[in-house]
Amino acid sequence: MKLRIPIVGPLVRKIIVARFSRTFGTLIASGVPILESLDICQHTAGNVVMEEALAGVQESISEGGTIAEPLGESGIFDDIVVNMIDVGEETGELDKMLIRVADNYDDEVDVAVGGLVSVIEPVLIVFMGGAVFLIVLGLFLPLLKLIQNLENTM
Repeated sequence: MKLRIPIVGPLVRKIIVARFSRTFGTLIASGVPILESLDICQHTAGNVVMEEALAGVQESISEGGTIAEPLGESGIFDDIVVNMIDVGEETGELDKMLIRVADNYDDEVDVAVGGLVSVIEPVLIVFMGGAVFLIVLGLFLPLLKLIQNLENTM
């Protein structure tokens, strides 16, 4: 459901892909076997859709398949990411490619969050101005009524 929210969905997807790529790349670079690395990534994914995609990757690898094909079928990963993972598999540089993917997605997340903050900031300023106006109005209306009542009695 998080992935379908209009503005937040793509951002959440980028965060999930960046987290997976960084974790998987680091584990492979450290010498952890691929199936064990995928199992660890599956438990740290934090998203059911990603966990299911990684389960498909584990099944594909255990049957002698590739990593890239089931990731492409999952719908979470962009074609560029799938191609980079495929090239990394073929060249034996999968860990470096995954780290590169994670770096790119981290940069994209930073830009997206910065843009989102720049859009939300004026809305928050207007909201805070309205709240201050209501507080001031709540303080001064009783005073004005009190002054009017005093003028009417005199």
